[in-house]
Amino acid sequence: MENEKLLEVKNLQKFFKAGRKNTIKAVNGISFDIYKGETFGLVGESGCGKSTTGRTIIRLYEATGGEVKYKNESVHGKKSKEDMLKFNRKMQMIFQDPSSSLNPRMTVMDIIAEGIDIHNLAKNETERKNRVESLLETVGLNKEHATRFPHEFSGGQRQRIGIARALAVEPEFIIADEPISALDVSIQAQVVNLLKKLQREHNLTFLFIAHDLSMVKYISDRTGVMYYGNMVELADSDELYRNPLHPYTRSLLSAIPLPDPEYERGRKRFAYDPADYETDEEPEFREVKPDHWVRCTEKEFKQYQEQLNNK
Repeated sequence: MENEKLLEVKNLQKFFKAGRKNTIKAVNGISFDIYKGETFGLVGESGCGKSTTGRTIIRLYEATGGEVKYKNESVHGKKSKEDMLKFNRKMQMIFQDPSSSLNPRMTVMDIIAEGIDIHNLAKNETERKNRVESLLETVGLNKEHATRFPHEFSGGQRQRIGIARALAVEPEFIIADEPISALDVSIQAQVVNLLKKLQREHNLTFLFIAHDLSMVKYISDRTGVMYYGNMVELADSDELYRNPLHPYTRSLLSAIPLPDPEYERGRKRFAYDPADYETDEEPEFREVKPDHWVRCTEKEFKQYQEQLNNK
């Protein structure tokens, strides 16, 4: 992992109106950085705001508040068409459901070449065709697949097409929004290994969004845990799994099954009930040890430090 800061998220907020009076705070003031060449994992249960975070970063949603900077340039705010084209080429997204994210009326050739056409990356039809066929082979498909339609492929193959489409414009940063959750377990590892391979070969940086913590640990350098719009813990992936501090992180980790019958018989689930931790003091995101952050009160902060010191 290199030390160049590629993405900087500061106090990001994304709220949605729910009727006349209610507001859903999907993302409620989170902050984190992503460095060039790393994979940053973002985990949490359904509805915690992790996908909304990814979509707001890439401007599929406009931010309610806060700031997103890419290479020290603000992502949100008024931009010219030319600036937006440049931004869209640098940052791409792989979507959760490969079936609904691919146009069923377009051939694979046209789906993948859409970005190539928009950014004028091919001089002629021959170069366009060659680029698409090369991308198909890069993601483990055959060039003959270019003339087919999405419905002719399996879920895993469709996700590979989605990955090829994201790679077509030669991006630096890719947001992978639960790219394996709609796939069979047997296919998930293949897709994750493909992403790791592409990262090495193309010097890519990933924001990997998922709810499967075991898979996130496998692919991510650092991991952030979200709960109801807030980032509750952030650390190096190995450190997070070794020393989970926030009770919600502990509850997620306790739910991970292992292929060991003896362990499973004795496995104790840790249930997180936020009511057990209610306090008059507003929790803050604090650095408990170098590069290990937890959303906690001052009292909890001291308890966590003591807990780490006693290990």
